[in-house]
Amino acid sequence: MKYFTICLSLFLLFSCGTSKKIVSKPVVFDDQRKQLTLEYLDNRYGLKQESPTITPKMIVLHWTAIPTFEKTFEAFNSSTIPNQRPDIKSVSGLNVSSQFVVDQDGTIYSLMPETTMARHVIGLNYCAIGVENVGGTKDMPLTKRQIKANIWLVKYLAKKYNIEYLIGHYEYTNFEGTDLWLEKDSNYRTEKTDPGEDFMIAVKKGVKGLHLKYAPKKFSI
Repeated sequence: MKYFTICLSLFLLFSCGTSKKIVSKPVVFDDQRKQLTLEYLDNRYGLKQESPTITPKMIVLHWTAIPTFEKTFEAFNSSTIPNQRPDIKSVSGLNVSSQFVVDQDGTIYSLMPETTMARHVIGLNYCAIGVENVGGTKDMPLTKRQIKANIWLVKYLAKKYNIEYLIGHYEYTNFEGTDLWLEKDSNYRTEKTDPGEDFMIAVKKGVKGLHLKYAPKKFSI
């Protein structure tokens, strides 16, 4: 761990000042996806809206466990969720997605407008910008270039919006019982480990100057 910390500090010192660009690669957002998003906001959170917009308060980092950006885009592009996801399809037909995807080489893709709701984190979609990172498996771990890109992207988004929290997907249930948690169904949860603790430590270290809040300690009875 000490060796990892030293290497990480040197990496962050020399790699975080460069500029990046965001590549536009929008997923399908047709009338069907819009309607499903509005229904999700209403049914899951009790938010009746005329447009599927959000006010971003947090950034949630993920990994895809999918080996390429092309396959990731294919998984997110359809308006409706595929049949192989029965665990979440029964809750809503809205497909999963995120506002951003970061490829293994650090390229940042914009899939959706930052203030349009994406389905990526239970209980918090209405206020969260999602950042998916390609990979995350044993054979394709997340990369230093992705760490660098995530740091840049978090800083970029924090300048545009009143971002309060930066969390990993695995921390989302820590918000149960807080004012931000709006999911109505107490049984609708999925166990997550992405994007890994080491990845989150690295990104948090890189954006330390933003003074963002992290996930609260999980409440237990």
